[in-house]
Amino acid sequence: MQTLIINIKELIQIREIGIQKISGSEMANLPLLKNAFLLIENDLIVDFGLMSVCPTLSNPNIIDATDKVVLPTWCDSHTHLVYAGNRVQEFVDRINGLSYEEIANRGGGILNSAQKLNETSEDEIYEQSKVRLEEVMKLGTGAIEIKSGYGLTVDGELKMLRVIKRLAENYPIKIKATFLGAHAFPKEYKDNHSGYIDLIINEMLPKIADENLADYIDAFLETGYFSVEETERIMEAGKKFGLIAKIHVNQFTAIDGIKACVKHEALSVDHLEIVTDEDIEALKNSITMPVALPSCSFFISIPYTPARKMIAAGLPLALATDYNPGTTPSGNMNFVVATACIKMKMTPEEAINAATINGAYAMGISNTHGSITVGKKANVIITKPIHSFYQLPYEFGSNLIESVIIEGNSINY
Repeated sequence: MQTLIINIKELIQIREIGIQKISGSEMANLPLLKNAFLLIENDLIVDFGLMSVCPTLSNPNIIDATDKVVLPTWCDSHTHLVYAGNRVQEFVDRINGLSYEEIANRGGGILNSAQKLNETSEDEIYEQSKVRLEEVMKLGTGAIEIKSGYGLTVDGELKMLRVIKRLAENYPIKIKATFLGAHAFPKEYKDNHSGYIDLIINEMLPKIADENLADYIDAFLETGYFSVEETERIMEAGKKFGLIAKIHVNQFTAIDGIKACVKHEALSVDHLEIVTDEDIEALKNSITMPVALPSCSFFISIPYTPARKMIAAGLPLALATDYNPGTTPSGNMNFVVATACIKMKMTPEEAINAATINGAYAMGISNTHGSITVGKKANVIITKPIHSFYQLPYEFGSNLIESVIIEGNSINY
């Protein structure tokens, strides 16, 4: 099947084959064509260019994009989209002055979600999660990473990862699964950290590997959660099962976690609300992608990742939602891009690069996703009529998306 999109006002994020990520000053460049066409065949991009050289085809499905912008779908490289219930009460608790740490110490936070998850059936978790997945697809997300981490038991973690696998089997969106057993220490292991890590390594990881349930491994490397040494132990264990690290780090404190992640060749380090000069030096010339989660900073009123400082140092940067029930109950990448511009002072070009091609890199899928490139998946957003792509972050509260194509097909949920 051929789909020909014609009269595109701006076709943005056009890239040559082989570009994996964009770093430093290059992030300010967002290649585009005006008055363009895009040709899709089955699930792939096969051609694009100016309308003056638009091919004549026998019987394509034609989409007229007059006055509309076309861009690659968002690549959301950090989410906790699979969970049970909600944590609305904690939202009110924060308004009333309680901190993240105080809520956690009262039995809220991650342990609250873990209790709900373990009390809910796999089928019900799937039903709740697919509603969220369909919503983010309509909002332009065409590839997504989803973590476990609300089980904190062998059965609970396996249940979450099986739900992620079912979503991947039933929806066209590219889904990467991350095992986050090291999200928090269960109450029964509060004073026995090594015992819980033994459970992760000796029981959870072998079963996950047997069922091929995960692509990556993660840990919440943070003061009061998993130490640098504990996280290194988890990363080393993951390597033995073929799981590359993607680590939560520097959300509240900087404790040399980034240096350890780079040493272990982590694919990404995520959060980075606190970043030191030493962290930046550790990331330079590494294969590790820094990932910022600005809607988390927005929701729980913590600092924003210092994007300007990092980009000025020549680093790449990706953007993701952190979609989760406690600190970011939204998977809207459009809001993430807008918040990065408004609060992190990223230009629209930088933010879109961070949310597309660099997001794809942070998921290990930049060969197939993240840009308008011949041979990549036909995953595109078609906007409503707008003046330019700058309107996407400018009109931060409006849905400017008219349609979303994922793997060559318009989605209708």
